[in-house]
Amino acid sequence: MVLKRAGFLAVALVFLATSAFAVDIVGVDMPDTLKAGDTSLVLNGGGKRTKFGMKVYVAALYLKQKSADANAIINADEPMAIRLQITSGLVTPDKMKAAIDEGFEKSTGGNVAPLKAKIDAFTACFRGLAKDDVYDFVYQPGKGIEIMKAGKLVSVIHGLDFKKALFGIWLGKEPAQDSLKENMLGK
Repeated sequence: MVLKRAGFLAVALVFLATSAFAVDIVGVDMPDTLKAGDTSLVLNGGGKRTKFGMKVYVAALYLKQKSADANAIINADEPMAIRLQITSGLVTPDKMKAAIDEGFEKSTGGNVAPLKAKIDAFTACFRGLAKDDVYDFVYQPGKGIEIMKAGKLVSVIHGLDFKKALFGIWLGKEPAQDSLKENMLGK
């Protein structure tokens, strides 16, 4: 009897330990923390991006400390990250590029020319994109945005200007989707 209880307790503890590290965001497990270099980031919030009623991807925002101030987050020169997991097989590299280009157009108020080369380098990271791919966009001051795919570094794009425009896609005045912005801000 004691062994059965000990076995049950061990299984329960393993379950609790593993489940404490993931948060379900509309059916996608997202870690409750991410690293930006030596800095530990906490999950601020996350949600789904829909298009024509279909879930296209799930995005989550990670910060040093939780915040609901979109403008402060966009302008902050401190470690932070966005994790994006593709949830639809209908998302192609071309469709993703078009959506990202539209997002940068909105987040920069139409002034994409100064960032054109950086935007092109960023969209090139989505070649070979497929359902269930996981991308991390990790900003580190003085270094830029590290683009990771499945935990492997794909590219680094330098500049706080690019970080502001990139985070503005989801958190700006004309976000990709209002409800996703609110969810990423933990509202």
